[in-house]
Formats: sequence, C-alpha cells, structure tokens
Amino acid sequence: MKNRKGAPLRLAVVLSHPTQYYSPWFQWLRAHTDVEFRVFYLWDFGIVKQEDPFFGVAVKWDVDLLSGYESEFVPNESKRPGAEHFSGFRNPTLPARLESWNPNALLLFGYKWASHLRAVAWARMHSVPILFRGDSHLLGRPDPGLRMSLPLRLLFAQFAAFLYVGSANREYFERFGVPARKLFLAPHSVNATLFERGIPANRDGASVLRLQLGLKPTTRVMLFAGKLVPGKQPVELLRAFQELSPIDTALVFVGDGSEREKLQAMAAYASGTAGNALIRFLPFANQSEMPSRYTLADIFVLPSRADTWGLAINEAMHMGVPCIVSNRVGCQRDLVTDGETGWVFDAADPSALKNCLSRALSDISSGARRGEIQGAVLRRIAGYTYAQTTEGLLKALASLQP
Repeated sequence: MKNRKGAPLRLAVVLSHPTQYYSPWFQWLRAHTDVEFRVFYLWDFGIVKQEDPFFGVAVKWDVDLLSGYESEFVPNESKRPGAEHFSGFRNPTLPARLESWNPNALLLFGYKWASHLRAVAWARMHSVPILFRGDSHLLGRPDPGLRMSLPLRLLFAQFAAFLYVGSANREYFERFGVPARKLFLAPHSVNATLFERGIPANRDGASVLRLQLGLKPTTRVMLFAGKLVPGKQPVELLRAFQELSPIDTALVFVGDGSEREKLQAMAAYASGTAGNALIRFLPFANQSEMPSRYTLADIFVLPSRADTWGLAINEAMHMGVPCIVSNRVGCQRDLVTDGETGWVFDAADPSALKNCLSRALSDISSGARRGEIQGAVLRRIAGYTYAQTTEGLLKALASLQP
C-alpha cells in the first residue's frame, strides 16, 4: 500500500501487549495484504508467564503470538505494569523507537495510559496521522456530562480516523463528536481457524471433559468461561440456574477469579437439597484448550454488566453455539439477536436472567428449533472475520490520502 507520495505506507501499531485476539490478526494482515507495519508492544504479559490480576493465576498463552509479522517490545519502566492504572504503561523510549522506524501513520489501541498519550503527542508533533481503535460504549451508563465529554472531544479531534468494532462503539464515538466521515467499521473478530466446528480433536476433548465432570451423554451444558469477577455476574448466573434447577442440565464454569470460592460454596451448600442443579467447575483454560470447552456446550452464557464487547461470544458462535448475553454486553446488538441467534436479558431486572435461561433451554429442546438457531448463528458470525476487520483498516488508511 502506498502513501500520498507513492512510497510504501509504513504503519506503526501501538498496543499494550500481545494477545490471543490481535496477534493472529496481525499474522493474517501480514500474509494477505501489502501493508508494511510494525507493532510496538508496551509489555510482555502473555509471553513471559506472570499473574493475571483478575484470573488470580499465572498466565502464558500457549499459542504463537509473535511470528509472522514485525514487532518489538518497548521497555516498560512501570513499577506495576498493566492496564489497571494510568502509569501501568510507562515506556519513555517509545517516541524514539517510533521516530527510528519512521512511520507515516499510527494505529493506536486505547488512550488511558501514559505511553499512549506520549504516542499521541509524538504523532501530532511529527504530523503523523493517527488511526484510533477502541471498543468503549455507554450501555447502561448515564449520559456523560461536560466534564467527561469535553476532554474526550478534544482528544478525539486529534485522530484522523476511527476503527469502530460495532454499533454501540460507533454510538460512543458519535456521542463525543466524531463525524461519520472518520468512522470505519473494523469489527471485533477472532482466529476462526482455531474455532472450527467438527474437528475430531475438539469432539474427543469434549467427551473427556464430560467424563471428567461426571455428566451423562444426554446432559445439556450451559457454559460460562472467563474471569470469575463481580462485573461478569457469575454469582447471579449460578443463583438463577439454581432457582430454575432444570432437569438433566449442568452449568459449567471455566475460569478463575475472586468469585470462585463464593461460587463453590453456593454450589456445595445446595448439593444436599432435593432436585439440586448440576454445577461443575473447571480451572482457567489456555487458548488451545477452549475449542473443546465450547464443543461441550449447548449454550454459552455471558451475563456481564460491564463487557465492552465479549470476544468469547465470537469464539462460541464460530463453533455454532448460541449465546445468552445481557443487554449491556457490547457485542449484543451486533451478534446476539433475541430469539434468532441467541437470547438477551435486561441486566437491571433481577428475574430476567432466570427467565432467559428457561426460554433458551425450551428453544434447544426442539431439534428443528435448535437447528434453526444454529444456522442463524453461523450466518451471523460469518461477517466477523479478519478479512472484514482488515477491510475496515484498509478503508481507513485510504481515507488518509488526498
């Protein structure tokens, strides 16, 4: 891809750390386009094993996150590296690294950290146009007042283009003054080749898990996978499931976090009661282990009241698994249409989750209805791949030309 002077366009990408979602996209981008780019990582989390503050366990991803594209790690001098606070990414040499590589465009992921604002300042000083990608939304939140709006309007005015991930994210940018001509859809996507339906190894893995969990072949499985933290409402999910106590149906939690002990205590307390619900727990699963977990599931549940998107929904849907989400999950409007590609409940209604679980189980009890929903799921998720994400990026880059 050429810049306005006919020279190869050099795109610098500034991102917190390698992730199982973005690194495969960069690999795809390098293999399928002529965009010349380098990713500047601000932290080595996921590459070097270290504790995740939400999972509460040490994490090192077991998929290749660095090969197939150009990248470098910029030394992080923060005493507490991470996304939890403003100074979690403090990389003083970032401007010098950017200048040395000499890009003519910058793709920035996020803005709430010291080094990200340092990158913005460098780009503006050198007249390098900035493309911004974020996934924030205002679902379930009060309308922002002037105190919040004015700083964001001023910041967003510095960016030449925005890659929005879905409808709620677009509305967020529009609320803070971003004009339509700067908005380009680059939907959140995952590595679809890892989450393919029908792979024998995934079916075999799911069968082993079913035996390990003591579940009959006929037992339906509702799956929650992620951080067991209050914002994702795993306790509310367990309580709703126990109240419903569906026949021959299990709720399986995959993950770790601050709510795990409480969940296990709730499950143990009810285990001696008549007609008690089947509750099972599996520990944090690395990326290559997740396909077998989704294969185990009949329904995937993300009851979160705080997710900006919910990429686990993409993963589950690629495997044909319908999903239950709250109306505050960022991907809901785009991926989960109630009664069509899954089921949606009001996060503010205490009884809504239980009713939603009941409706979902009723729908999948009919083979014809289940097949209808699964077909709709696969058709919907077909529009959320690295090809579609890249198309948005290329359109945004083209908009920088005169």
